[in-house]
This record gives sequence, C-alpha cells and structure tokens, in this order.
Amino acid sequence: MRELISNLGIQLREALEIGRKTEFTRSTRPIKNIVICGMGGSGIGGTIVSELVQHELNVPVVVVKNYNMPSFVNQHTLVLANSYSGNTEETLNLIQQAREVDSQICVITSGGNAREMAQRNNWNHYVIPAGNPPRSMLAYSITLQLFVLKRYELLDIDFEASIERFVDYWSENESTIQNEAEEVANQLVGKTPVIYSTAPNEGIAVRLRQQLNENSKMLCWHAVIPEMNHNELVGWTSGNEDIAVLLLRNHSDFERNQMRIEINKEIIQPFSPNIYEIWSPESTRVEETLFHIHFGDWISYFLSERNGVDIMAIEAIDHLKSELEKM
Repeated sequence: MRELISNLGIQLREALEIGRKTEFTRSTRPIKNIVICGMGGSGIGGTIVSELVQHELNVPVVVVKNYNMPSFVNQHTLVLANSYSGNTEETLNLIQQAREVDSQICVITSGGNAREMAQRNNWNHYVIPAGNPPRSMLAYSITLQLFVLKRYELLDIDFEASIERFVDYWSENESTIQNEAEEVANQLVGKTPVIYSTAPNEGIAVRLRQQLNENSKMLCWHAVIPEMNHNELVGWTSGNEDIAVLLLRNHSDFERNQMRIEINKEIIQPFSPNIYEIWSPESTRVEETLFHIHFGDWISYFLSERNGVDIMAIEAIDHLKSELEKM
C-alpha cells in the first residue's frame, strides 16, 4: 500500500494517457441528466467528481450508491458506471436497469462482467490497471470520469492542465507531504477522528473516513459545514479528549464558511482540544482535491502502522460478500 500511495503522480500521468488514447463514440442523443454509480473505493470518485463539476455542467448529476436507479433515468440519461473489479453486485444491477431503458452507458473498470458487457454492447469504456485494492486506484477513477464528461461535450474546464500541475507539485513536495501527514497521524493514535469539510468538498471528507476505516481499521465520522452548524455543533457539549477534529480547508472555501469554521473552533476547543487543520495549497479545485486525497491517504497509512494492523486486510467485507453469494 505504501508503494501505491507513493505512486499517485505516476497513476495520474497514466490515467491522462488512457483518457487521451482510448477511442470514444460521441452521443447521437441529447443528454439531459447524468447518473454516476459505484460503490466503496470505486464509488467515491463519482462523489468527488460530481462536486468538482457541479457549477460547470448545465445538466443535473445524481450519484447512486444502491441497487435501484431513479425513475427519471431514460434514453437521455448518461449512466457513468464505476466498478474497479467489474463485478460489483450493486453496480451491475444498475447497469442492467440502465440498459433496459436504453440509457447511454459508459463504464470505467479493470475487467470482469462490466468490461464484458461494455465490449459486447459497444459501450464507451475505459480500462484501468487491474490487481490492486479499489481504494488505491482513485487517481484513475477521478481523471477518467472527467474525461467522460469532456468526451460527451458536457464539460469545458481544463482539468488536464490542473492534474499536470498537481503532478509537478507532488514530485517536488512528496517528502514534505508525507512528513506532515505522519505528524497528524501521530496525534490521532488512540483518538476517534471527526472529519469536517465545507459542503462542496464533502467527497474528500468521505474519502478520508473510508481510508481510516479500511486502511487504519478505525471508526470515525464526518460532517459538513454549514449543515453541522444547525445540529451537530450542539452535540459537542459532550465532547472529550478522546475525540480529535480534522478540518479539511481550502483557500477557495466560501468566505462565510471560513468564518463559520473559526467560530466552530472556538466552540469545540473547550470540549476537545485536539483540533488539526489541513490546508491545501492555493490552486484550482481539482488540485486542492487531489492534495487532500493524497494527504489523507498518508494519514491512514501511518495510522495503520501505529495501530499495528494489516492495511490490506478487509476480512469483514470479504465475509459479507461470501455470505451474499450463498443467498
């Protein structure tokens, strides 16, 4: 896992090459809405991309992480299906439903049934490297979903330049990122992390929560500002020193939310003094997002070491899948 996290820049470069070289068929029908589907390590990319493009697209985007498609899905819906293995039960079910109403389907996968279906039906699809944990392949997922939206002529931002700039930043600052992430991880040992971001960046908070769950074998929770100011903030009166707050911050966050965060810190501090702010470098939304993902991945890695757990093990998930296969 350490090597996979270390190779983020290499993965981003390879994802750009896959996106540029893969043949793609243009849509012959107008696209009036988009559904992005996927689960777990495959699905979080859809959440993040939907947030990155929410102010750039002229059609609505819905992220589905379940078995059933919304009733509006039809022949004018672009269904972007993400399944790293190609065999994710929920995602395959969604693909089948999309096929039944003649939706325009695009698949991102490393193989399995999803790839076979895409090839058999001549759907647009991107094939990414196989054989790794899905949570370690997020660079491909995010990059190629942005390519899908660009290829369908729905997105007009220069995300490729942003990714290339981040790769340059990563190559120059990787050792610093690792050292700072390790310092944060050391402060979280024996604590329950609470992760906060602003609402437009909830995907990066979810990603960090998932990485702490899978890599570090820790329970934690996340919430977003300003929504948590209307409920969860009151709950901090029962806070304690066993809880640690991680604030994921960007210079581009809305000014009123920046003010809210400062006030939140004042309110939380008497009940839990463990508050850590993680600021992304001032840059584009894509670059800020990639920074937070990478920094969080390193936190989860170092915490797995401090917790003495096998970072690759996911016995609980494997057991669940094996039990479902019996039914």
